[in-house]
Amino acid sequence: MRSDTGQVFKLEDYSPSDYLIPATHLTFRLDPEQTLVITELAIERRDGARRGKTPLVLDGDGLDLVSVEIDGKPVAEDDRTVSPDRLSLHALPAARTFTLTMTTRLAPARNEALMGLYRSNGVYCTQCEAEGFRRITYFLDRPDILSVYTVRIEADRRSTPLMLSNGNPGETGALPDGRHFAVWHDPFPKPSYLFALVAGDLAFVKDQLVTRSGRSVELGIYVEHGKQDRTAYAMDALKRSMIWDETAFGREYDLDVFNIVAVSDFNMGAMENKGLNIFNDKYVLADEDTATDADFANIEAIIAHEYFHNWTGNRITCRDWFQLCLKEGLTVYRDHEFSADQRSRAVKRIAEVRLLKGHQFPEDQGPLAHPVRPRRYREINNFYTATVYEKGSEVVRMIRTVLGADAFRQGMDLYFERHDGEAATVEDFVKAFEDASGQDLSQFFLWYQQAGTPNVTAKATYSAADKELVLEIEQSVPPTPGESRKRVMHIPLAFGLVGPDGEDMGWDHVEGATVRNGVIHLRKRSHRLRFQGIGKRPRLSLNRGFSAPVTLSVEEKRADRLFLARHDGDLYGRWQALNTLLIDTLIRGARHIRGGRDAVLPDDLVALCGDIVGDDALEPAYRALALTLPAEADIAREMGSNIDPDAILAARTRLARAIGSAHAAAFKALHEAMSDTGPFSPDAESAGRRALKNVVLDYLAAQSDDAAPAARHYAEAGNMTDRAAALAVLVNRHAGAAETTEALADFERTYRDDPLVLDKWFQIQAAAPGPETLDTVRALVDHPAFSIANPNRLRALVGTFSSANQTGFHRADGEGYRFFGDIILKVDRKNPQVAARLATALRSWRSLEPERRAVAREALLRMVSAEGLSVDLRDIVERTLA
Repeated sequence: MRSDTGQVFKLEDYSPSDYLIPATHLTFRLDPEQTLVITELAIERRDGARRGKTPLVLDGDGLDLVSVEIDGKPVAEDDRTVSPDRLSLHALPAARTFTLTMTTRLAPARNEALMGLYRSNGVYCTQCEAEGFRRITYFLDRPDILSVYTVRIEADRRSTPLMLSNGNPGETGALPDGRHFAVWHDPFPKPSYLFALVAGDLAFVKDQLVTRSGRSVELGIYVEHGKQDRTAYAMDALKRSMIWDETAFGREYDLDVFNIVAVSDFNMGAMENKGLNIFNDKYVLADEDTATDADFANIEAIIAHEYFHNWTGNRITCRDWFQLCLKEGLTVYRDHEFSADQRSRAVKRIAEVRLLKGHQFPEDQGPLAHPVRPRRYREINNFYTATVYEKGSEVVRMIRTVLGADAFRQGMDLYFERHDGEAATVEDFVKAFEDASGQDLSQFFLWYQQAGTPNVTAKATYSAADKELVLEIEQSVPPTPGESRKRVMHIPLAFGLVGPDGEDMGWDHVEGATVRNGVIHLRKRSHRLRFQGIGKRPRLSLNRGFSAPVTLSVEEKRADRLFLARHDGDLYGRWQALNTLLIDTLIRGARHIRGGRDAVLPDDLVALCGDIVGDDALEPAYRALALTLPAEADIAREMGSNIDPDAILAARTRLARAIGSAHAAAFKALHEAMSDTGPFSPDAESAGRRALKNVVLDYLAAQSDDAAPAARHYAEAGNMTDRAAALAVLVNRHAGAAETTEALADFERTYRDDPLVLDKWFQIQAAAPGPETLDTVRALVDHPAFSIANPNRLRALVGTFSSANQTGFHRADGEGYRFFGDIILKVDRKNPQVAARLATALRSWRSLEPERRAVAREALLRMVSAEGLSVDLRDIVERTLA
């Protein structure tokens, strides 16, 4: 674990390195406790570095240096300064180029941080993003140092028959003492964070794909023995994503092989290392008995995401870590588009917006707010955030909205052409679009520079006499940490004027702002638009498709919102109208309950939910999303302050019961109709039918104390989607019932030997609403299958409890926070990166009601005062408290 130096890195301080490393040769002599890494670097002095005078300073992290040589000669102790975290070489050759050779010693079996080279379940594995390569050898470990890698791996043949690295395979052969070797060469220069090595005893599945130019690429997926049959969907998703990228972005794969390795102990979802993607196995392994429809969709999206990085992240990488959104936000946009083409575009878009609002909006509104391109950081691992990923994707989407599809594609093509093989900046990216389109995007660039979610308010006034609609729109951006004054943004708002017949209306003339292709371009603090030639009063449908990541407040009649929820031709707009009605009702209900009054449930809203049930013109997946009540965290976010999670849960429970009771007969009929799906298929249509069936099951359970229907659903389930959904309904709606106890025991017995499925068992129990869930979670920490060292299991139990269980985590007595703090401090001693990410669950503590706010602050202060806190965790907790 690195010590906390307190150093803050700033964007404006960037300067190129004095040295380059055109070629890197690595030899790994693998051993669990005594791995030797022999590193041979071709060093080239950059123009401007004084020959023999400018020292070469290499990054390290906890390294044990065995030897160091320059041009074959040992470096004298007086000519070097060595620590576990740095190697400085002072007396260097006068020649422009020289060779540096080093040997370091590692203990992969004892690397519990899962960064650098580690060994888990008998498999050697690496994770080098963001700064893990320096845990392997001393290096200029920064994204703008691009090098061609040749890697030789040596290991015991019996225990380690498989040896993989980046690029294309080369020579293999036998060595003395039962060992063997394999050589890999990657011809494409890459930064050190994209280096990868996997070695061990794994099974594999092979396939191949012929690219559009006729090249044959060998595809491989490597997994634990016995799990090969669960890789079919991942392989299919890989092939589809490769073909899609050729068509949608003109990008063809460039190596002879593409390999994916699935491992169980992994800090991230996956890693895009060039030609050798390493995945958390939960995003590779799937079949109908062990994976839900959500798992299949995630596998499809994440396989695509990591593959798309081959061009947006690998062939063109980041100049520095401040440009992280350049690869992550852009690639998220690309995987969103892929999934939208593979599935329902409307359903996919709603899911994206729910994720953004659930994770990124709170980040923007709290102490951890930062721009899409941060200007400073203390620990880069803490900036793999929803702002960089999800908001970064939305910014790319807005560029397409502003420019149009054709100019956007031209800009992407120009970006690939200009910067292939380079480490680029966000400025490089935006400049390509300006040059391709001829448009000035300087004001739009504020989306990369300015933190915070813009607020947009709108009011429409119609004059029948003048046949005119006047639309008044204002924008503002609230202050964020370190940034109190905000500049005016360029906000593209897609819109429609919905007539009485539900069809969009046209107009003769509009003035007051640029309106182009159904988009209002806001470039000033306020606009007054006049739409002329409108014969009847329209309803305003604004921010269609969520064209801009803003909070929107429209001054409108409730009847108009109900109309849009039934008739808006934009399916996102229709969902948003309904969701706003639901949230308004739930917030009002929670406030009434907290004030000791009854929550009044509007009949028209309950009736509207019934209309959705019976609307067969809407696809089942869309109906399932529309009928899903906003989560407790969503309601809390919209309340903004003085949040009482118990009151929110009570209001949500009452509304669910009212909807379920009013439409019980229709729900029962729909549940039966959606149950007849035939043989299992993970396709979008079948998944949508299952989703609707399970949403309806929850409503039926909410309005009845009888656990038998949900228990029957569990017993008859023919796939994991239905089985897990039924178990969640039993746990959430019928806690303590004999049927619930038996189902939990059955699930544990059936899947105790399958870690990924057992994670669902932990997760379902951790998410159960109510303050008493804390006792369950505490007991599960002592379960034989729980391990604090396994990130998946930790996220399933503690991560779910802290992020998805508002009433349990935010217990009024503060016990949830105290338990959470104890766990975080234990995790921090082993895996600081995971500890820091879990700790962000407390980012919104200031929005709680006063009693909870006080005990949450206590927990944070206790964490920050603990001895030996990692730089990762200290950074998060101090910013959360600031």
